Amino acid sequence: MQDTIYLLYSIQLVLSIRKEYFFYSIYRMELIRQNVQELIPQRKANWQGRPEWFFNREHTDTYEQWYEGRYKRAEIWQKKIIAELVAKEPRIKELLEFGCGTGRFTRWWKDIGIEASGGDISPLMLSQAKELFSGDLAMADSHFMPFKDKTFDAVAFITTFEYYRDPVRVIQEASRVSRHGIVMGMMNRNSPKFFRRRIQQAFGKNPFYVTAHFYTPQNLIQVIDKALVGRNYTIHWSCTGLPKWFPVQQWSIPVGDFFGLFVQFED
Repeated sequence: MQDTIYLLYSIQLVLSIRKEYFFYSIYRMELIRQNVQELIPQRKANWQGRPEWFFNREHTDTYEQWYEGRYKRAEIWQKKIIAELVAKEPRIKELLEFGCGTGRFTRWWKDIGIEASGGDISPLMLSQAKELFSGDLAMADSHFMPFKDKTFDAVAFITTFEYYRDPVRVIQEASRVSRHGIVMGMMNRNSPKFFRRRIQQAFGKNPFYVTAHFYTPQNLIQVIDKALVGRNYTIHWSCTGLPKWFPVQQWSIPVGDFFGLFVQFED
């Protein structure tokens, strides 16, 4: 009976997405005919009741370029600590990355032997991901993941968890569809860049973090403990994003621009 319900839900979801894309295509062609640049009207560029940068083409169209610029060095170290954390659970062979955006990290998982799928709420980000990533993609809300229980070996959130208004619900959903754990890559509150970002934001110079909530490893662990009451798990984490001149680039002190965290299920 449950399988039948899931099948009917999946069919309904596919038909709904095809219908949305059909009308979106007609809308886009009309905008092109009228030489209008706004693909998503401002009144619809909201999620969770607030405007978000990932519904704005001014920002989404240059997302990949940002990683290829001065952020490249940071990305290398971020991937290094994430790979080390995931290696603690050798059973992770397939993974769902939610908030995958353009698929920047989603494309990378195969480099460490993991088959990845991606999910995101933004059609603008996914429209790029489908051109850059050959795996499966889903347009969905992370608070309501359209997958059966224990579908994936793990669920990952890379610099996206900061935008969730109900983080407890998202962790519970991730734990439902994951067999072995949850992987997180986070912008760290314990960083000088945190204050720089807020100052930039105050002067209207940085739209990317207006709705973001920054965590420290300790803050995030408290949220995880609240979400996973009754579960058995171990938490591993590591920080990077330290100045280039600093003698180390990775450590277990909760200071640095970025930290990776792995919730390893033991039940």
